[in-house]
Amino acid sequence: MRRYGMAAAVVALLVGSAQGAVAMEPVTDQAAPSAAPVGVSVDEIDFSSPHQTLRYGSAQRAHLLAEPLVTMSEDLRRFLEPSPTNPMYAGGVVLAARRGVIPVHDAAGKAVRYGNDEAELPADEQVPAELDTIYDLASVTKTFTTIAVMQQVEAGLIELDEPVMTYLPDFAQNGKEDVTIRHLLTHTAGLPAWIPLYSGWDTVEDRLAAVLAVAPRAAPGEEYVYSDLSLITLGLVVEEVTGDTIDDVIADRITEPLGMHDTMFNPPAALLDRVAATEEQPWAGRPMIRGEVHDENAWSLGGVAGHAGLFSTAHDMAILAQTLLNGGGYGKARILEPDTVRAILTNENTEFPGDSHGLGFELDQMWYMDGLSSPVTFGHTGYTGTSMVVDPLSHSFVILLTNRVHPSRNWGSNNPSRRAVARDLARAVAVQPANGSDAWFSGVGDARTASLTLPVTAGAEEVEFDLWYDTEANSDILYLEASTDDGATWSPVPFSLQGKGETVQTDGQVSGFGGRRWHEGAAEVPAGADLLQWRYANDTLYQGRGVYVDGVRVDGHRVSDAQFTADGWELSKN
Repeated sequence: MRRYGMAAAVVALLVGSAQGAVAMEPVTDQAAPSAAPVGVSVDEIDFSSPHQTLRYGSAQRAHLLAEPLVTMSEDLRRFLEPSPTNPMYAGGVVLAARRGVIPVHDAAGKAVRYGNDEAELPADEQVPAELDTIYDLASVTKTFTTIAVMQQVEAGLIELDEPVMTYLPDFAQNGKEDVTIRHLLTHTAGLPAWIPLYSGWDTVEDRLAAVLAVAPRAAPGEEYVYSDLSLITLGLVVEEVTGDTIDDVIADRITEPLGMHDTMFNPPAALLDRVAATEEQPWAGRPMIRGEVHDENAWSLGGVAGHAGLFSTAHDMAILAQTLLNGGGYGKARILEPDTVRAILTNENTEFPGDSHGLGFELDQMWYMDGLSSPVTFGHTGYTGTSMVVDPLSHSFVILLTNRVHPSRNWGSNNPSRRAVARDLARAVAVQPANGSDAWFSGVGDARTASLTLPVTAGAEEVEFDLWYDTEANSDILYLEASTDDGATWSPVPFSLQGKGETVQTDGQVSGFGGRRWHEGAAEVPAGADLLQWRYANDTLYQGRGVYVDGVRVDGHRVSDAQFTADGWELSKN
């Protein structure tokens, strides 16, 4: 009997009763918005509950709004439908939590559906996705390798700024003498993204030698290139300094202490009925894969590598996410010290805008973190359709595990589903109005414009308002505009924003991360203006948390909600 019972039961029980609760696509360059970006430091991350463990509970108990969590389960199923010709994945599981409480753990679709990329299996041979289905994590494995490296940093056996050749002398080939451990962790070592180990060399030894001998494509620190080879190399460094294989290190020092009993390399045959299938790889001589690592290079290395190879469940991955939110501890176990976790979550790649990266973890990547994005939001994705997004500012995370490569990687990306569940969790974290019981909310959505219009009387001099914004920088923009001809034409209205004792001046627009706090806005009303407008315009891809406007005052007098004309905006209590 499965330990979690029926797949849909958890979300129905925990969310349904809590209505009204308290509150690889290209990454675009993220240049500074027109208002100075709001900073947030890893020092602000609260690790005050270092031993917190997970438990199931209602949305209210998690201090989340229930309705967006219902949408999360709907979104998990929505992407099972062909769009336009193929589903985004055959099956998947989503788990969301806040402050240690899990209100959503849901599964849908099939762990095994296809015999090949052209035909479904007979119905009696298909396998439903369950809450405890084991998925191939693919590159999410890199986060475990990172933790293993940082454990050895804590032990004094690895130095971040020491050349890799100190530990692996053969790595110095082809001019890589100056590449450091830090370069590998931040994907700035200058290494190529990958090489076809599975087809170019005959033995595991030859393949590993090829990794160490690979010629760089750039000098260290010169460019950001996401590289599997960097993490394969880091796995070898860990093996060298510990004397153990990387799979044993991860098992003995991470998964077993944390009680992650369903996380492993090379799942045994006894667990095969719980493992989701991936795809067939005729180019590698592999029929439909189930129970073996999908990544060809990891497979050619015996299923164990620093970049890919781990399998896990959503609940096990939730334990890891909570451990990191706790500052490296979970219950009685501790795998990292809090200062080490802060180091992991410090952006090392400030010279590469849009490629924010801590030590081994990705930071602030809206292409899959969506409304949970912030300078300290961290996570990772896996090629098979997996993702983990952890937001320390709201003490929340969402895990999405899918087999999007089943039956074929050519069926496309599941990035829209990653964004959807992250957006749902972000919406579930209430934004309390700055004044009174409600505030104007812009809504979120791709390729849309929402306008909030206010008539002003002749001679009005100043408008003040409270503003909360969290958007994609330079792409999803809030404009303040004025019209002197009853809305036929509009002109920008420069305004100031004050928050946390700092004031910035805008040119009439703002975007980016607003610190998830209210700001006090103020502007001079242009002479002759008869209308003011807060206009929120979105591009065709990615969403933040949106914009809220509250407490509008003209010449010191509060404006009632009835005086506004709202197109796409709505009054929201959260």
